[in-house]
Amino acid sequence: MTAVRISYDALVSDPASVHGAISAAFGSAPGALGAIFITDLPPSFPALRARLFALSRVLGDLPESQRDALARPHTSYAFGWSHGKEVMNGRPDTAKGSFYANPLLDVPDVSDAQRARYPEYYAGNVWPTGVAGLEEFEEAFKALGGFVADVGLALARACEEFAQLIADSKANKARLLHYYPSAASAHADSLCGTHLDHSLLTGLCSAMYLGADGTPVPPPSADAGLYIFPRGGGDAVQVRIPPDCLAFQMGEALELLTGGKLAATPHFVSGGSGADDVSRETFAFFLQPDVDDVIGPDGETFGQFTKRVLQRHYSDLAK
Repeated sequence: MTAVRISYDALVSDPASVHGAISAAFGSAPGALGAIFITDLPPSFPALRARLFALSRVLGDLPESQRDALARPHTSYAFGWSHGKEVMNGRPDTAKGSFYANPLLDVPDVSDAQRARYPEYYAGNVWPTGVAGLEEFEEAFKALGGFVADVGLALARACEEFAQLIADSKANKARLLHYYPSAASAHADSLCGTHLDHSLLTGLCSAMYLGADGTPVPPPSADAGLYIFPRGGGDAVQVRIPPDCLAFQMGEALELLTGGKLAATPHFVSGGSGADDVSRETFAFFLQPDVDDVIGPDGETFGQFTKRVLQRHYSDLAK
């Protein structure tokens, strides 16, 4: 079982020609992985990916006090730095640090009341301004984020039904992930527990592994990386995203919006046998509706749904 591949050129120039491939990827047929690889991307992509991932390692290696200065607890850690706050499968997630921002809007134009009600999406970005070694971080984050957003929107337009929800949203969010070097673990999902994204679509870059000197190295073992559970049940399947491709998978909001006709993609990340000097860097862009868009059959909005998800993953946020 492998992810369906779609050429970026075909996606942009003739969206109707890829409808069948999209249906095969995101449908409910047994063995479908709920994921699509976008191939033949514009040539600027590899450099954008490499630049931000190198900076991700620098950010993750900062002294704790500098990293914590970038945390924004009042947003449920949904802007800026987060480490060890999220709970996955009943375990605090300390294997990785994350940096969240909206690459498209620094401060969304919403009312003060909306900003106070949904700080998770509207509080505004924070950047490591003035931090040595991260002078290009904001520019690099926005450049890669904007690229992934453009490809994702092209995919959404080909899907037609929900493209406008993404295009008009002020609540899109990107997550830069730095997985700390780690030893072997008894847990298959040692780096990130099995979960569903709560987006409509999630754009994923291929992970990059960096050695102690910050240069790219092979994965620490053949079984390290992303795993997806196929439709219809069965064991998780390892999915290797080619470095020059973007992957897109479905989130829980799309499952709700389609009344279960399309299913969210359960997945996890394994550290394999681990290595005490190799980090894993990756980037996810969550393309999602705005907070007032209704996605559930009972009138639940995306903002209300987000509050439920945060309570699921952040044990100290339940109210």
